[in-house]
Amino acid sequence: MATFISHSIAETAALGEQWGRAASAGWLVGLSGDLGAGKTLLAGGLARGLGVTGRVPSPTFALVHEYPGGRLPLWHLDLYRLTTRAEIAAAGLESYLCRPQGVVVVEWIERWLEEQSGPLAPGVRMRRVEIKIAGDAERRITYEDFGG
Repeated sequence: MATFISHSIAETAALGEQWGRAASAGWLVGLSGDLGAGKTLLAGGLARGLGVTGRVPSPTFALVHEYPGGRLPLWHLDLYRLTTRAEIAAAGLESYLCRPQGVVVVEWIERWLEEQSGPLAPGVRMRRVEIKIAGDAERRITYEDFGG
């Protein structure tokens, strides 16, 4: 497990951008953290690292936003309004989580993982990220990779 201490919005976005430049197809980035911790900011940085231009807003009400214009397609999901794996499946989002064709960033990933049993699908690599608010602009970002 690795830890990154961000002292600013710019540092959090830059970490995401670095991850986006290194991303490969089949990558799932699962984000956890309180409201306002910086999940969407990190996702926006990752999108820039993939070459996506334009604003990357939270998909809380849309559930998923697709960004096809980068080096790899990016899907940005937000599970905040869903509470069970059955609701996630009923919303048609499970296919993004089980067999990503590009890069998938999921806010509130714990909503899916709480009922997840067994290993990830073959070919899926997941980075599990926890963002904790450590101060006004400071964030403690811990992450670990799983799968392959």
